[in-house]
Amino acid sequence: MALNFEEKKAVVKQVSELASKSISVGVAQYSGLSVVQMNNLRESASNANVHLQVIKNTLAKIAVDKTDCECISPILSGQVILGFSAEDPGAVARVFSNFIKNNEALVVKGLGVSGSFVEAEKLKSIADLPTKDQAISILMSLMLAPVSNLTRTLNAVPTKLTRTLAAVRDQKQSLN
Repeated sequence: MALNFEEKKAVVKQVSELASKSISVGVAQYSGLSVVQMNNLRESASNANVHLQVIKNTLAKIAVDKTDCECISPILSGQVILGFSAEDPGAVARVFSNFIKNNEALVVKGLGVSGSFVEAEKLKSIADLPTKDQAISILMSLMLAPVSNLTRTLNAVPTKLTRTLAAVRDQKQSLN
């Protein structure tokens, strides 16, 4: 079904707003996927706060122009689906990577992360990036480690003293 000029303008505006708010964008060829597979992809994307958009390539190029997502323009060809993430730079890569495990028909063409183009071969490394919550957790455990070690060290001194005194007491009682 062909879109009229006003509908095209509305789609371009919507995608442009998505692109301007997004930290990362992914481009994948979806030809060969069934409707059920596409619905599964959309559901997993929705669960990860990733917005998927099927749009004509010419309209997509206009929509991402002058945004951080502009770096994907050269790879917009064929039947592609765009994935946008406004919160997590690795979310699109994780959604595509997890989906590809069971559906090899989806072919990732590339990613745009914070205005930089990332080749499809690096999908796994981007997908393995920790989420914001995981990164905070890792940082907090690293910050807590020296305090925990100091506490254990300080606690070891009275513990050793107590054991030594107990050993001396036991030795004196065994002599009596």
